Amino acid sequence: MMELNAWLSKIAPPDEAAARAARARWDSIAKPLGSLGILEDAIAQIAALTGSADVRLAPRTLLVFCADNGVVAQGVTQCASHVTASVARALGEGRSTVNPMARLANCAVRAVDVGIRDFAPAPGVLDRRVQNGTDDITRGPAMRREACLAAIQAGAELAAEQARRGVRLLAAGEMGIGNTTTAAAVTAALLGCPPEQVVGRGAGLSDAGLQRKIEAVETALRVNRPDAADAVDVLAKVGGLDLAAMCGAFLGAAACRVPVLIDGFISAVAALCALRLCPGAGGAMLASHVSADRAGQLVMQALGKRAPLTAEMRLGEGSGAVVAMPLLDMALEVYNSGQTFGRLGIESYTKQS
Repeated sequence: MMELNAWLSKIAPPDEAAARAARARWDSIAKPLGSLGILEDAIAQIAALTGSADVRLAPRTLLVFCADNGVVAQGVTQCASHVTASVARALGEGRSTVNPMARLANCAVRAVDVGIRDFAPAPGVLDRRVQNGTDDITRGPAMRREACLAAIQAGAELAAEQARRGVRLLAAGEMGIGNTTTAAAVTAALLGCPPEQVVGRGAGLSDAGLQRKIEAVETALRVNRPDAADAVDVLAKVGGLDLAAMCGAFLGAAACRVPVLIDGFISAVAALCALRLCPGAGGAMLASHVSADRAGQLVMQALGKRAPLTAEMRLGEGSGAVVAMPLLDMALEVYNSGQTFGRLGIESYTKQS
């Protein structure tokens, strides 16, 4: 198994020649220059990542990392931790919310147990357990640093395994009751924001529940004092196993030159951790949508990413990433259409100052 530094060393800079070739192909197609906006940028980014202007987006896989969070004990959620296990089983059986969406998008779904509390093996759920959930971040660290590194490693290895199987597009999603609290804590630590700016209502908390959640994040930051200059320290102290594994998946995808779609707020926070560990990893990351969570836009800005969708989604499970896949398919269909200005007998557009 490669250690974290080995993964980081494998992340190469973008191939600018491939990006220029992709841009030239876009500009040869009979339409106004740049008129597909972010979608054109995404295809060019993928070309730069893979080193080829011949872009492919299939086969594809959504990885849904599942884990439990001890901070649930502070009354920061509507439901109990056992829901994580129930949804993970449903994901494995193809019965959860994202599964029919993924079928329509021709995307495989792989549920991954990295720390569901007291979880027994279940059909369709990959076992990458690191530990039996995390501890309550209001009372101390979520996990030891070694456990955090193991979760990052598990995510990176799984992304690399998908790449070896020929997957051309990945998506990173999650399932874990309480993980909007841990994601908010990580955001506050990394960006230096006050908790009330980044803590949202999650799955629909009342005013009282929201206040408990804000206080839990405030307490976690005060008790643990995470080092904003060390993303692993932040993840280990106030994050979660699902966040750490997603962070690893972003790094593993970048190391293997496979594009990976960010889902919503929690996935974006994991992407931000990966970016802090290796800025070059951003070349593999594609935004899908701006989450309706309070800090959704803030984290997307911190990533330097523009999302093609603002649909006010906040479901999780990688659902937003899956919704973006048909948009990329449509863009790629145009990109590969061969309907150039010359072929259609139309005078080409030129870039004007």
